[in-house]
Amino acid sequence: MGKIIERKEIRNIVKDLQQQGKTVVTTNGCFDILHVGHVRYLQKTKEFADYSIVLLNSDKSVKSIKGPTRPINNEQDRAEILCALSCVDFVVLFDEDSPRNLIDEIKADVHTKGADYTIETLPEADVILKNGGRVEFIEFVEGKSTTNTIKKMKENN
Repeated sequence: MGKIIERKEIRNIVKDLQQQGKTVVTTNGCFDILHVGHVRYLQKTKEFADYSIVLLNSDKSVKSIKGPTRPINNEQDRAEILCALSCVDFVVLFDEDSPRNLIDEIKADVHTKGADYTIETLPEADVILKNGGRVEFIEFVEGKSTTNTIKKMKENN
């Protein structure tokens, strides 16, 4: 089995892992141009459970959220790059703007999000808590973002 998992298969994988006494953490994002902030965030995410799953916004979803010029890298490339990281066990693509429904399907033990959110402002929080999960917030690496990378590239042209 590869690391890129079809949406319809992930719930059974998670259920099997949890029945074996393993814990599962999810996180989500576009992960368009991977940078050190992403890597540290994903490494920290993995510390919360035995298995980590990245819920990856599809190209359609990224365009809807970030605008017509994004993503820079297509969904297959972004998924493959994430799979190359030892701290990522599985990647699941989703088309919606929010991973809310997918989070509800998976029922992970923990979900991580950037510390720019709080439990009150995280749209998925109620779904996570309803399913018995908890939310962990991770601090960002100052100045590291895909938006900043794109901005810097434009300034250097």
